[in-house]
Amino acid sequence: MRRRPVATRILPIVALALLGACATHDGAAARAVDDDGFVPLFDGETLDGWVRVNGAPDTFVARDGMIVCDGRPTCVLRTERMYENFVLELEYRHMVAGGNAGFFVWSDPLPHVGVPFTRSIEVQVMDGVETPNYTSDGDIFSIWGARMTPDRPHPAGWERCLPSEKRTNPAPEWNHYRITADRGVIKLEVNGKEVSGASEISPRKGYLCLESEGSEVHFRNLRIRELPPADPPLPPEMVADEARGFRSLYTGKDLSGWKVEPLHEGHWTSQGWRLDYDGRADTLWSEESFADFELMVDWRWTGEAKPGRVPVVAADGSNVVDEDGEQVYAEVPHDGDSGIYLRGNSKSQVNIWGWPIGSGEVYGYRTDGAMSPEVRAGVTPRVAADRPFGEWNRFHITMVGDRLTVVLNGETVLEDARLPGVPPEGPIALQHHGSPLQFANVFVRGIR
Repeated sequence: MRRRPVATRILPIVALALLGACATHDGAAARAVDDDGFVPLFDGETLDGWVRVNGAPDTFVARDGMIVCDGRPTCVLRTERMYENFVLELEYRHMVAGGNAGFFVWSDPLPHVGVPFTRSIEVQVMDGVETPNYTSDGDIFSIWGARMTPDRPHPAGWERCLPSEKRTNPAPEWNHYRITADRGVIKLEVNGKEVSGASEISPRKGYLCLESEGSEVHFRNLRIRELPPADPPLPPEMVADEARGFRSLYTGKDLSGWKVEPLHEGHWTSQGWRLDYDGRADTLWSEESFADFELMVDWRWTGEAKPGRVPVVAADGSNVVDEDGEQVYAEVPHDGDSGIYLRGNSKSQVNIWGWPIGSGEVYGYRTDGAMSPEVRAGVTPRVAADRPFGEWNRFHITMVGDRLTVVLNGETVLEDARLPGVPPEGPIALQHHGSPLQFANVFVRGIR
């Protein structure tokens, strides 16, 4: 978010090139331990030890002894493993005035629903902005479900600590941060002096992230000294979610990884971390095929909700009829129709729509009279878990063999539903059904 100029010295860091390789962190490159117990988090040449969460392969690159971030799209790069208590040092510089970025502490491995950011404590990395509510001088604040108590009350009551003084240098000068995170307390030193902090933080163990947010920023001399962990160990609610091998299928810059035909152009468009569809082209298929997998994808309607007349469906998957045997309809704000195709097959479609039955059903199986009552009931949502029109929703879809489980916004709507005859492997697709909507946070994990 934002920062301010003040001349100050940059603390020297021992040149990484002179360090011998003698320590390894969970699959990261072997790295030397300094005399003061610090270990490099960046080897100066590669991104070993770091994981691209979202964004494009060239959003963060190692170059000239720095981690160079081009700012596009808004996204994060995280450490391979979690950290609990530590002292961390880094240097950064913005390459344009008013630049924006951040450093996330105790972060989840994946973004929160409908945003490119993770639940974490953010240490602001910003240039040249001063307002009553946020600054460019070392703000610390909670984002997307993390909690904290700032060292000084915020003027608007936010969970945000404004710095005690202005010590940052303007772009393109370098700045030095020293972050001490220990037992739920964070303190930030900017260019050699403590300016902000927070306590009573939750979670207090997680990943560390560099944030991209719209402008070029450079990081160098990242190093960490770990402190003793909690004894007894932290309870689960104080620990961030564990990474489970999900990888992004959308770069935020283009449609790489998707089968783009001429008819898609101008209709499926990359809008940074959001993928927009205007409803006027055709279904968009992934280039890659998947057998057993977990898929996470966020979506929301962007068109205008209009009154609509849609069928009412019973819990067993049958259509509800009146005493005369006529279909019963409900009048609802109708937001459109779409879905997620699984394994290259339009019949195995996890629906997105505004019917009272709720999103997540598998229409092709529910309406197939050749299917058994058990199959048809199994693909019928047990609860309508959609959020209000225009808000972001998250699917968590698991496909193993011919069994499908769908979790929508934390509610299990289908569990171990059987899809007889579903192909063993195939691509996934974002469905065209004439309605405008957005997708984001498309992540997949193969199950072996």
